[in-house]
Amino acid sequence: MKLVVSTGIPGSGSTTVLEKALQEVDYLHINYGDIMTEIAIEKELVEDRDSLRKLSSDVQKEIQKEAGIKIKEKSKSQNVIVDTHCTINTPDGYLPGLPIWVLEGLSPDCFILIEANPDEILYRRLNDDSRVRDIEKAKDIQLHQEMNRAASMAYATLTGATVKIINNHDNHLNSTVKNFVDLLKD
Repeated sequence: MKLVVSTGIPGSGSTTVLEKALQEVDYLHINYGDIMTEIAIEKELVEDRDSLRKLSSDVQKEIQKEAGIKIKEKSKSQNVIVDTHCTINTPDGYLPGLPIWVLEGLSPDCFILIEANPDEILYRRLNDDSRVRDIEKAKDIQLHQEMNRAASMAYATLTGATVKIINNHDNHLNSTVKNFVDLLKD
């Protein structure tokens, strides 16, 4: 069995790439944010997913821990791909998306980072009416991707997993998905 963590900042296209790749491979798809949202809603802390990042860091950490335990249970009998964020840009600063207490439970085999040019991400965010996004400059988007790279390498150091970066540029979705699927099939 294989446990893969797929990640990308909002607007990178990571969800789109993952959804298309899942049509070609047999993996259980678990969205970490969905599990966290379910827990936070059950505790009456938020009403929707976009409100999670506005919670205090301490509250987010507790929810992360609970979500990791739920996901670990689901990963024992089949290939799993966890869709999550490497880092979350909170009012207090960048919060690791997969702190040690989550990583110890998940023990992933691979981290796949989906990235795009900051200008592409900015344009995608501005044209996405389905979510409430904070407005950021291209340099802030680039910093967030750099934080994801640093965090994923730290996660890999702690777990022995590999890290692969896949570029998702505009008008290249098919080749991006192929690269993603090839990694999952290895």
